Amino acid sequence: MEQKIREAIDVLQRAGKLSAFVLPEIRVERPKDEQFGEYTSNVALMLSKLAGKSPMEIAGAIESQISNLESGEGEKVFEKVEVVNPGHLNFYLSQKTLADGVVEILKKGNNFGTSDLGKGVKVNNEFISANPTGPLHLGNARGGFYGDVLSNVLRKSGYEVTNEYYVNDAGEQLLKLGHSVLGTSKAVYSGEYVEEIREEIQSTYPQEESWKELQKIAELDSEQTQVYEVGREAAKIVLERYIKPIVEKRMHISFDQWVSEKEDVIVGQYVDKALALLKEKDLTFYSEGALWLRTTDFGDDKARVLEKSDKTRTYFASDCGYLLYKKERDFTDLIETWGADHHGYIGRFKAAAKALGIEKEPRFIIVQLVKLVKDGVEVRMSKRAGNVVSVDELIETVGHDVARFFFLMYAPETHMNFDLGLAEERSQKNPVYYVQYAHARLCSILRKAEEEGIVFSQADLSLLTHTKERELIRELLFFPELIETVAQDYSVHKLPQYAMKLADKLHSFYDACRVIDAERGDLTQARLRLIQATRIVLAETLSLMGISAPEKM
Repeated sequence: MEQKIREAIDVLQRAGKLSAFVLPEIRVERPKDEQFGEYTSNVALMLSKLAGKSPMEIAGAIESQISNLESGEGEKVFEKVEVVNPGHLNFYLSQKTLADGVVEILKKGNNFGTSDLGKGVKVNNEFISANPTGPLHLGNARGGFYGDVLSNVLRKSGYEVTNEYYVNDAGEQLLKLGHSVLGTSKAVYSGEYVEEIREEIQSTYPQEESWKELQKIAELDSEQTQVYEVGREAAKIVLERYIKPIVEKRMHISFDQWVSEKEDVIVGQYVDKALALLKEKDLTFYSEGALWLRTTDFGDDKARVLEKSDKTRTYFASDCGYLLYKKERDFTDLIETWGADHHGYIGRFKAAAKALGIEKEPRFIIVQLVKLVKDGVEVRMSKRAGNVVSVDELIETVGHDVARFFFLMYAPETHMNFDLGLAEERSQKNPVYYVQYAHARLCSILRKAEEEGIVFSQADLSLLTHTKERELIRELLFFPELIETVAQDYSVHKLPQYAMKLADKLHSFYDACRVIDAERGDLTQARLRLIQATRIVLAETLSLMGISAPEKM
């Protein structure tokens, strides 16, 4: 629609009916009240000062150009284009346009909404990337489901996407984990999983005395090597037992690459290469024996240490190495989904990317905290993960589909209360079951038609003139625009919102319009084609969200 308005304004400018100006971004939206058409725009109000004409005059000129716009078959695209004071334009699609839309859905099937928007663009989508120091928590689940669905939408839009998990298996957190497993006074992590790991690692020591001796050594500040090794061994167990199986089998997320900070970035010499490159660019300096990066040259609020005076490298140095590793794999877009506690690191990360020559600034999604509540009271249900709720325990309680849908309903930057009471509800009060029931109802109608031998492949869709039929059709036709929007602004939460609205439209249509009616054969066939098209779009929406589309409930 934006393009059609732009073309109309271009015609008017060339005809001298509007003054010459650079066209600003045009806003074409779905009206909140459906009586105002399928689309509405305030473009005339935006252009008034630029064109030196009243909004109503501009709106009238645009209406005259667009109202008679024809499709390739010589049929009008719009039933009418309405000018509303003080200069709004409302667009109403013609019956032929709506019918053609249903035909397109049936023809394309699951490919409806697929585009080449991102053709030739390689995307590195890094998400979750939780430290291998304990089971995944609710914040990890929220970011994980978000990142997975975003990749699905980007792939549908033609992007070449790599799902990536960065394993922080080097650094201070391994010392903390080592102390926790050893049970020293410097322990940080707790929970059943720590006790389980302690028993497993301790069993590898030949004598109980040697384990006790190690615990004594660990209490001394002068000796940390053995503690670090315990931490590394524990981190491997956490990754293989408490992270990967949960991600793959419980969360149903597939990563194309698990990148090890230790093996891929440090041993792979990417930190060395990154620091050498930054020195070569004269972007580093020494102060008080430490090596610093001039991140202030790239928008950061202060310079950052790469290497301490004792020659140990900082976590930021590893970040630089990891960024160079991404750069050398020729990604065009970098997506970073981080927890809210990492918000303060964004500036330095962006600065490092610029310093290393990464042309396009990484896009960040910050995932806010999640509280699990029931009847308005916060719930703590985890023993295994200590003082947090683990992902696998939540999924075990409410199921994968429910957990995923609930997390996806909210934009990641908003604080979220996960309503456990509603999530446990096994009825249409639960939005997941409400949407899935809509799909099951569609399948049930199509099964009945097949049982009765009704053939509807050549039905006349011009018969679908009922208000509820039109409302359902136009909701279906918004799907490609939705996919394009999400692919561009990453608003994944719009998918479950769309699924619920589509289910609303279906149920409303079903209540008002009898689908299979022996006395109205032609209309029955047309409505069955609409049912078939609706099933395709709803199933594809659920598929993109990674949620099952049951045929029976």
